[in-house]
Amino acid sequence: QVQLVESGGGSVQAGGSLRLSCAVSGRTFSTAVMGWFRQVPGKEREFVAGINWSGGITGYADSVKGRFTISRDNAKNRVYLQMNSLKPEDTAAYYCAAKSGGYSTNSRMYNDWGQGTQVTVSS
Repeated sequence: QVQLVESGGGSVQAGGSLRLSCAVSGRTFSTAVMGWFRQVPGKEREFVAGINWSGGITGYADSVKGRFTISRDNAKNRVYLQMNSLKPEDTAAYYCAAKSGGYSTNSRMYNDWGQGTQVTVSS
């Protein structure tokens, strides 16, 4: 059974930082492409950041470039999202997701999803 469990969400003031973590079990993590997505009520889930199996390819939404950093530790089956200089518009539920095959920013290409962790940024 594949499980993705996010942690690290919370409430922070604008300009602050949070580090999200996603623990993966039940699948081969070291070959999986991993992504972070976010969603606010009434809107579609949007791509935030992605990383290929080796960490050699990373990608970011324009809205988070220069502020967020995705990384992974294949020995620990974890993927991380370091979020700095947070803004109120970053408020959302954040989800990690896994897929086989090539890198993608399309949420429909991801097979496995976590339950999400809430990030709230106040002004």
